[in-house]
Amino acid sequence: MRAVEKYAYVIVALFAIQALLGGLVAHYTIEGHGFFGIPMSEILPYATARTWHIQLAVFWIATAFLAAGLYLAPAVGGGEPRFQRLGVNLLFGALVLVVGGSMVGEWLSVRQVFGLDLGFWLGHQGYEYIDLGRVWQIALFLGLLLWLVLVLRGLWPALKEQGHRREIVLLFAGAAGAIGLFYAAGFFYGARTHLSVMEYWRWWVVHLWVEGFMEVFATAALAFIFSRMGLIRAGSATAAVLMTSTIYLFAGVPGTFHHLYFTGTPVSIMAVGAAFSALEVVPLALIGFEAWETYRLGARAPWMAKYRWPVRFFMGVAFWNLVGAGIFGFLINPPIALYYMQGLNTTPVHAHAALFGVYGLLALGLTLVVLRRLKPEGAWREGPLRLAFWSMNAGLALMIAVSLLPVGLAQAWASMTYGLWYARSADFLQLPAMETLRWLRLIGDSVFIVGVGALVWFVAGLKTGWSFVPDPARPASVRAGERGRAPSPGF
Repeated sequence: MRAVEKYAYVIVALFAIQALLGGLVAHYTIEGHGFFGIPMSEILPYATARTWHIQLAVFWIATAFLAAGLYLAPAVGGGEPRFQRLGVNLLFGALVLVVGGSMVGEWLSVRQVFGLDLGFWLGHQGYEYIDLGRVWQIALFLGLLLWLVLVLRGLWPALKEQGHRREIVLLFAGAAGAIGLFYAAGFFYGARTHLSVMEYWRWWVVHLWVEGFMEVFATAALAFIFSRMGLIRAGSATAAVLMTSTIYLFAGVPGTFHHLYFTGTPVSIMAVGAAFSALEVVPLALIGFEAWETYRLGARAPWMAKYRWPVRFFMGVAFWNLVGAGIFGFLINPPIALYYMQGLNTTPVHAHAALFGVYGLLALGLTLVVLRRLKPEGAWREGPLRLAFWSMNAGLALMIAVSLLPVGLAQAWASMTYGLWYARSADFLQLPAMETLRWLRLIGDSVFIVGVGALVWFVAGLKTGWSFVPDPARPASVRAGERGRAPSPGF
């Protein structure tokens, strides 16, 4: 279980790089090829920076879920199987290879070092969210299969038990299996597959793998954690996971159809997809309610103070799920909205609020739970976490309110008045008012990056010791020894 710790540090490092790339990409929309006069595009072109920004988001969020599974599986099973540490370390090396190799390949592909055929396999597929070359995509899938084996090995003793606990473990194992196997939908198209077929399978990965099965896995993981802490009964946790999983999959599968705008999908089918997609906000709202109840119970369970900030991250998920996935998602999902607003800045409004606000905060909350369990001794310094939580949420809100949403609504007006071509044209986007609105994004970006920096500082301090409140009752040498002690196998 201690071997999982390095995953948490990599998650936060990738998140920091992704946030900085986001600021650079946003600045490129104003200055074109430079960053405050520095010709950054000569080294890092816009296409590469934007690809890395989106792909790293998927990488660090997915890695957080993988780390949570690797930690929770032995905790659920009651002990580590033989050679589990070796498997965890091998998987870590594979993930580093996939992340590094795919990013280098994309950079070389954009610089046209690879031809079209070699670029598809080693460089850039050209399909958003699954940009990585096919070789790296296969390697990632093999890594997911290894992760699934490691998780199931850890869960096996609990799977043989009877009672309510076994039922929730079965749900946890099923969700892990879906994450490990469902990524294979990305292999059902090739370099010369028709765009409509490719788009269909691409959204199976983006919508169902990320927005569906990862949510089911997170729900099962949180239900297990809360039940083991004694905050909810195992039977209630099982019922909650079954209900939310049913809603996820019932709404998620047909909800995929609203993405298929450019594949010749009939309006009626897109309307069904938009309606069902709106239902997907319900389960994560229930997670937020559960987190709020957990937060309230913390006053009656003093030991719950250790988990105050992870629970607050889960509460943040509920807010952004309502606003980002719910309001901003449904703003652009109905067929009439897609007709006028597909591909405008209303899309990144939904993308930022939902991808980071919902899945990002959920991933960070799970990462903090793992870190808290790996380092159970001592009290955390809450200042950096408080700054990180509020700055990231405030920065995201400012980014949307003062820049992305006004630009998107202005583009929507231009699209409905003159046409989509004009709303996306340089003639419209380079108007002085539009440039001013894009400059204003600097406010939200800066506040957000301050929060990311505070989180990096805090997590680094868990390794060095500065993120712990000193306990004068114990010598520093004893405290350092406790920080290196392996955690107990169960909750």
